[in-house]
Amino acid sequence: MNIKKENGVTLIALIVTIIILTVIASIAIYSGSDTIKKAKLEEIKTNMLLIEAKAREYVEDANFKMGINPDDAKKNQVRNDIYVNEAKLTKTSSVPSNINVKDINNCYDVTNDTLNSWGLDKIEVEENEKYIIEFDEQNASVEIYNTLGYDGKYSLTDIEKIEE
Repeated sequence: MNIKKENGVTLIALIVTIIILTVIASIAIYSGSDTIKKAKLEEIKTNMLLIEAKAREYVEDANFKMGINPDDAKKNQVRNDIYVNEAKLTKTSSVPSNINVKDINNCYDVTNDTLNSWGLDKIEVEENEKYIIEFDEQNASVEIYNTLGYDGKYSLTDIEKIEE
């Protein structure tokens, strides 16, 4: 009687190996997508914070130049001088319905030219993306919005509240 000993991988060993590799691949994909989401959140938050820092300079300057109890003509003149001429911002003509601004008359679009003139040329604005600044001279504050947003949040205030 001649018994032949076969060396090789059994079907069960092959299935177990495939299952283990699938589990490892699933963990890696989940971990990688989570890392990408966190990076995107940090990128949008950083961009908005940089824009906010620069915009605060302009709102404080406008607040100072308007003085106490300015009339509407003075407000409009100062806003045009500072926000449009000096800061190179463009008056916002419309805001997407998913973004709730307090007063569209105080909103300005941040263009690539604006970012370049501010020295923020490292911020990359996608084709269908837009940053909007809402100025509030009375409180010397600004709110920054991003039309793409992150996880249903569009304002810097809301994005900063997102837990990582």
